[in-house]
Amino acid sequence: MTQIVFLGAGSVVFTRQLVADLARFDDLPAFTLVLHDIDADRLAVAHGTAVQVTRRFGRDITVVATLNRREALEGADVVVNMIQVGGIAATRIDLEVPARYGLRQTIGDTTGVGGVFRALRTFPVLSSIAQDMLELCPDAWFLNYTNPMAMNVWWMSVVAPELKVVGLCHSVHWTVNDLCELIGVPLEGTHYRAAGVNHQAWLLEWSRDGVDLYPALRELIAADPELQRRVRVEIFKRVGHYPTETSEHSSEYLGWFLRSDEQIERFRIEPLQYLGISEENVAEFEHAKELLAAGQDLELEDGAAEYAPQIIHSLLTGTERIIHANVVNIGLIDNLQHGAVVEVPSRVDRDGVHPLPFGSIPEVGATLNRTYLGVAALTIEAARTGDPLLVRQAVLMDPNASSTLTPEQIWALCDELTELHADLLPRALGGRLEILGTVSV
Repeated sequence: MTQIVFLGAGSVVFTRQLVADLARFDDLPAFTLVLHDIDADRLAVAHGTAVQVTRRFGRDITVVATLNRREALEGADVVVNMIQVGGIAATRIDLEVPARYGLRQTIGDTTGVGGVFRALRTFPVLSSIAQDMLELCPDAWFLNYTNPMAMNVWWMSVVAPELKVVGLCHSVHWTVNDLCELIGVPLEGTHYRAAGVNHQAWLLEWSRDGVDLYPALRELIAADPELQRRVRVEIFKRVGHYPTETSEHSSEYLGWFLRSDEQIERFRIEPLQYLGISEENVAEFEHAKELLAAGQDLELEDGAAEYAPQIIHSLLTGTERIIHANVVNIGLIDNLQHGAVVEVPSRVDRDGVHPLPFGSIPEVGATLNRTYLGVAALTIEAARTGDPLLVRQAVLMDPNASSTLTPEQIWALCDELTELHADLLPRALGGRLEILGTVSV
């Protein structure tokens, strides 16, 4: 029987959504869902959630929970990764410590100083997972949701190039969905393609019945001063194509927005926003725990259009579809770095995920993407070589950090973050882990 594994299943809200999306497919054959987490309390809630959801949809899904990762991975066909190394405590450090230096972030999970340190503490765990998969399920698909997306997928390609790894993010879908709502056009029947890097891809084609929809968007923006106070609209005005991640995320990928109080007020940005989101997630976990204990039904959202359930459905039924996926750039985007991780349209079928060559993207978008990928490349190399100088240089290359802090301040900030995250970082980079745990480098 097909075995699907969720790593980090204690992210119970996301687990609930993925299971519900799977259960909504009425033509799925029977399969086993194995849930793994290192937190027994969260794992128990995840298990109760999955059992309830499958029962409510009447699906033939066997749900198993285990604290043993190797036990979970043995014989897996698909591994869905949604771990968060260090949890909310590490996230708080990533955001609050830089803020003391004057460096403001909103989410801190993709690039910049928050993304760099989140990557460095995630890489050792990914290496260990890769080692287990090469031994226990070498032919399984590894579907990654964990941020920083581009860096994590890139790292997996370095330490275990034999594995089939795809990064999944819903930002392209929801960007198009929201833009269609904005101009009053149904999403269904709309043609769209985006390309670039995760959280900074560009909506390069967007039409309906052969009619380009961008003129309608430009007209709406020109008539609405409040829309012009959104970060993504400002990027769109300057770059020419709409970016595929929220204004909250996008504000910290460039040096344009968080550098001053005036820009923050003008573009209605909320620094440290992810701290509130993280607290809401904890509250939602506690609420789910209470509902399950009382024998009450959990709230289910409408289908969230997540890609992992769609890929699993295609693998099991042969249904063909197009998604946007994060994959290694081997002949996909000509004017971005070979071997880096890019986001492109991809065909999905019974045989898996097949990225589609895109050619070149507009040079202004590629230029911004190269800066983003430069931070990622230095972070990868820092972890690969164990060179702590490269960590500091990665943060120095970040537009948001360098627009706010001096190089001396960046070095001091990285020193402090290294000490605070020491238990999760390899010794070579100033941490306390004995080994990095790489596989094939």
